[in-house]
Amino acid sequence: MPFSGRETAVQLPLIDNDLNYPGIELDLNERRLVQLHGQDPRWMTELEKIETKAQGLRFFDITEMQDLDSLARPRQLRKSSFPSPNSTEQVNFVLETLSTAGPKENLAKFTSFRTRYYRSDTGRQSQQWLLSKISEITAKYASKSLREQISISEFSHSWGQNSLIVSINGSSVDDDSIIIISAHQDSANMWPFLPAPGADDDGSGSVTILESYRALIAADFRPVRTVEFHWYSAEEGGLLGSQAVAKYYAAQSRNVLAMTQLDMTAWVKRGTREEVGIITDFVDPDLTDFNKKLVDTYLDIPYVETECGYACSDHASWAKAGYASSYSQESAFENSNKNIHSGNDRIDISPEFSFDHMLQFSKFVVAFAIELGKWES
Repeated sequence: MPFSGRETAVQLPLIDNDLNYPGIELDLNERRLVQLHGQDPRWMTELEKIETKAQGLRFFDITEMQDLDSLARPRQLRKSSFPSPNSTEQVNFVLETLSTAGPKENLAKFTSFRTRYYRSDTGRQSQQWLLSKISEITAKYASKSLREQISISEFSHSWGQNSLIVSINGSSVDDDSIIIISAHQDSANMWPFLPAPGADDDGSGSVTILESYRALIAADFRPVRTVEFHWYSAEEGGLLGSQAVAKYYAAQSRNVLAMTQLDMTAWVKRGTREEVGIITDFVDPDLTDFNKKLVDTYLDIPYVETECGYACSDHASWAKAGYASSYSQESAFENSNKNIHSGNDRIDISPEFSFDHMLQFSKFVVAFAIELGKWES
C-alpha cells in the first residue's frame, strides 16, 4: 500500500545520489512521469518520487503507461450486474478446508527476505520463491485433469521482479469473462535501501489469496468463467506492475468482469472490533455492494465502510483501465497497521498481527471466486 495522506510524513535520511547500494539497481536521477490526484502529470527524479511518497502523497507512476486512460473509454460504456450470493453449498464446502497453517509457514519464509523491494536482488529472489511455491501447491493439490486447466506465468517487467498470474481456465465457450483476485508481492521501507519484511503490507494479502487458491484447487474447483490470481510487482513504486498487466489486458480487449485487491489482511488494532474494511472510494459501487453481501453471508465478522484515497492500491490500475474493481483490507483505514513501510512490519507483533483474521479474508476470496466464477455442474 502506498503512503496515505493520513500517515505522518517523516524526514528521509540525507542520501548521496552517487553511492552504490549492493543488491539494489536504482538510479536516483532517473526521470519519472508521476500522476497525482487532480494534477497534470509531472516529471520528477526517482529520488523526488521517493520523497513524494514520504510526504504521504499517493500517485501513479505513468512513465510507461501514459495511454492507459485512452484504452478504457470503450469499456466504460459497459455495465455489469452482480447477483446476490447463491452458491452457499459449494462455497461452504471449500471454507471448511481453509487453514492458518499454510499462511504461517509461507509468510515466515516470505518475510525472511531482507526486502522485497522491486528493484532489489532479494525482491527478485522472493518473487522466484513465490513462483516455486505456487507451482508446488498446484502439483500437490490439483488433480491431474484440473492441472490441464491451470496456467502459471510470469508477466515480465524491466526492473526484474515479475508479476505472477495463475489462471484456472473456465469451461464456458460462450462466456469469456475473467474474474481477478490480487495482492502485491513487493515490500518497501520509507527509504528503499533499508530492511522491509512487509509482513502485513502486503505479505498478508499475498499468502491470504495463496491459501484460497490452494483450497479451491484441492476441492477440484472447475469454474465456468476463468478465475485468475495475480501477485503484482512494484505496487510501492506507483502501481507499476498492475498498470502494466491492466494495460495489456485492455489492449487485448480481455473481458474482465470483476477484480478485487487484498492489501493488508492481518492487523486487528488492540481494543477495536475485528472487521473487514470495505473501501468505498475510487471503486466500482456495484461490485463493492456485492462484496459486502459476501462478508455478510460467509464471514464470521462484519464489514465497515472506509476510504483510502487516490491510487492507494492495485485495484486503481484496473479502474483506470475501465474495469470494475474493488478493494478490501484489514480494518477501517484509521485502525490499520502503522508499522508498514518500516522494519517493524513483522509477524511477531502479537496479538494484533492475526493469522485468524487473515483466514476471514481467505474465506472472502473463496466466496468471490465461486460466486462470480461459478462451478461447473
